[in-house]
Amino acid sequence: MRRRACLTARESHTTGRQKPPNAAAKPSRPILDHMTTDERGGIVDLRSDTVTHPSPAMLKAMYEAELGDDVFSDDPTVNALEERAAELLGKEAAVFVASGTMGNLVAQLGHLGRGQETMAGASTHIVKDEQAGHAVVVGTSIKQMPERADGTWDLAELEDAFRDPNDLHEPISGLVAIENTHAHSMGRPLSLDYTRKVAAIAHAHGVPLHIDGARFFNATVALGIKPRDLAAPADSVSFCLSKGLACPIGSLVVGRKDFVARARRGRKLVGGGMRQVGVLAAPGLVALSDGPDGMIERLAEDHANARILAEGLARLDGIESAGGLAQPEPGPLDPGRVHTNFVVFRVRRDRAQFLEALRGRGILMVEYQHGTIRAVTHYGVDRTDVQRVLAACTAALRETSSVKAAAAATAPTT
Repeated sequence: MRRRACLTARESHTTGRQKPPNAAAKPSRPILDHMTTDERGGIVDLRSDTVTHPSPAMLKAMYEAELGDDVFSDDPTVNALEERAAELLGKEAAVFVASGTMGNLVAQLGHLGRGQETMAGASTHIVKDEQAGHAVVVGTSIKQMPERADGTWDLAELEDAFRDPNDLHEPISGLVAIENTHAHSMGRPLSLDYTRKVAAIAHAHGVPLHIDGARFFNATVALGIKPRDLAAPADSVSFCLSKGLACPIGSLVVGRKDFVARARRGRKLVGGGMRQVGVLAAPGLVALSDGPDGMIERLAEDHANARILAEGLARLDGIESAGGLAQPEPGPLDPGRVHTNFVVFRVRRDRAQFLEALRGRGILMVEYQHGTIRAVTHYGVDRTDVQRVLAACTAALRETSSVKAAAAATAPTT
C-alpha cells in the first residue's frame, strides 16, 4: 500500500516555472503560499543560494512521495534519488545525507583511517567552515594547500605535499580534496583538465581524490560539460541539493560501492540515519530531472544574472575590487571575475552601514571574508530583481559616508 508524507495538502500545484514562493518572503516569516514579490513586501535575498524554497513541482512531489525506512534501505524515493545521482555522475553508488558538511565528513570517514592526512585548499569549506570535523570526528589532520586566484594549486607544490610513508615522524597522506566551484575565488569553476591533473598526481601516490562539489552543477553548467565527465577523475564527489538546486535540505555523496558502504556507516555514526525521508528526497529527484522542472540547466540563468549584477555594480562609484582570491587586482570590481553565481566586492563605505541601508530597501546581502560583501543569485531572483538591487545599491552608496570622509570627520584637530 502506498504511503504518503503527512503534509498539509494544497488544492492545486502547478509545475510551471513561475517565480517561487521564497521570492516573496520576509526572512523572519514562514512561506505560506505562492504570493509574488510585490505582494509580500519585496525582499530580494542575496545572502546565499541556500535561502531558496522548493518549487511548486517539488512541493507536489513531497506530498506524493512513497516512503519507507531509509536505515533499512526501504525508502523507495531515497533509493531512486541515490540511483539518479550515481547515474548522473557516472559512479556506482550514492548515499543521501542531511547536509554538505555531513557529506564531506562521511566521505572522509569512507576514505581515511585515523591519523592520516588530507590535502585541501586553505580557504575551502572543509578547512574553514566545518568546525574541524576532520580532527574531531574522523581523527585526521589537514595539510592546507596555498591557492591561486583561479582556485587552483601549483601542481608542483601538490607533488611536494605528499608525506614520506617511511618517516615515522610524519602522518600518512590519505586523501586529496578540492572544492568545485571554489567559493573564495568568487565561485570559480575548476576545469576538467585541472581536475584530471590533480587526480593523476593523487593516484600516482595511491591516494583518492574527493571533490567537495557543494555547487558542482554550477561548475558543469559554467564549463559546458556533462556532470559525469567532470566527476570522472574523482573517486568521490559530494554535492548539495539545497543550494542552487533549490531543495529544502540534503546532499549526496557518490563513488564506488565499497566506498559508499563505508560512507553510509559513517553517516550512521554521526547521527545521520534517517527514516521516512523520502519527503526530502523527492524534491531532489525533481531537481536532478531532465524535464522542465529540473534545476540543473536553469543554473545558467543565475550565472547570467550574477554577471549583470557585477556589471552594474562595477559602474558605481564606491564599489571596488574585493582583493584576495576573489579579485587580487585593486581598482574597480571586474565583472570578468564572475563565472557562476557569486559576486564579491568591497565598498568604500562603512560596510555595516551600507548593508543596513540595503536592508531598509528590502535587499539582503551578507558580510564575507576580509571586509568584503557577497551577493549570490539563485532560483527566485530574476533580472527585474537585479535591476532593483542595483538601484538600491546606488541609493545606499549615496546616503552612507565614504570611509575617508568618515575618518576625516572624526580625526582630532591640532
